[in-house]
Amino acid sequence: MPILKKSPQLQDIQRYVSELEEERGFSNETIIQKCLLLGEEIGELFKAIRKSEKIKIDNNSNINSIDHELADILIYLCAIANRLNIDLEKAFRQKEEINKKRTWL
Repeated sequence: MPILKKSPQLQDIQRYVSELEEERGFSNETIIQKCLLLGEEIGELFKAIRKSEKIKIDNNSNINSIDHELADILIYLCAIANRLNIDLEKAFRQKEEINKKRTWL
């Protein structure tokens, strides 16, 4: 069973996701499959937010907590990045350097 450090960096989380996918038998899923699963998780996040905001939802829906849905989204983001050999922390830092130069309203 993979072990995640107590105070992980993003790189550690990506490595952990890779190990847990291997252990759980998900390592052969394609990028397309992971993207579709990510989309489903985003929909589940929206339902959880609707529930927390007391916006009408289907009473038959199985709705988890917002924090759990966000965690699922992070797992799928890491899985997609891993398949494309993208270091998410490096990508984040590079993108933020671009964003710092933009004008925001």
